[in-house]
Amino acid sequence: MIKAVFLDYTGTIIEEGGPDGMEMLKRCYRNSDMESMEAMLAYWWKLIKNFEAVSYKDSYITEDEIVDRALEECARKIHLKENFEELHRLCQRFWMYAPAFPDSAEFFEKCRVPIYVISNNGLSYVEEGMRDKDLHPAGIICGDMVRAYKPHREIFQKALEVSGLGPEEVIHIGDSVTSDVAGAAAAGITALLLDRKGDKTCEGVTVIHSLTEAIPLLENQA
Repeated sequence: MIKAVFLDYTGTIIEEGGPDGMEMLKRCYRNSDMESMEAMLAYWWKLIKNFEAVSYKDSYITEDEIVDRALEECARKIHLKENFEELHRLCQRFWMYAPAFPDSAEFFEKCRVPIYVISNNGLSYVEEGMRDKDLHPAGIICGDMVRAYKPHREIFQKALEVSGLGPEEVIHIGDSVTSDVAGAAAAGITALLLDRKGDKTCEGVTVIHSLTEAIPLLENQA
């Protein structure tokens, strides 16, 4: 019986772009050696994921520290010349105020079991993001709580601890095969892969194309 949903934040509840995030990356592109905006987007997200991958336990650094280090690397590698303080503030605003996907509010309204948000972003940013969008999760679990980012199983285990449930009693929904599906599986949690664009596959995993598509699946297992 499914008693709760664990829900990813960025890319699942909120859009990965948003005006603040895109403004930050446009400024990075315009004031660096990067050849295109598309290349800048790919370079930035790869940097963030690489820093997250090595940020674990004794080597853990916050998302704010990761942004600072990523900007420093941009200065060294692609000769970015910008106001780093302003770029960092834009990134923080992205974490809080990026638009929610149109189906997010409907999912929160119709889901009959508690929803717990799991995010690599800092707790204060996700809390403000939820207030901004008038969404009300039962709990928010972030990397800072366990000094580890997804897909490390510790963040999913923390969510189980907070919810008071076992792995067989929850379903995780997220848009990333590596962070969400693999991370949930490492903690023994069944995952649904959210694929709004219709270009993802993951063997043995149920793929949904909107959050609301998960509602009947949850009701069948409630």
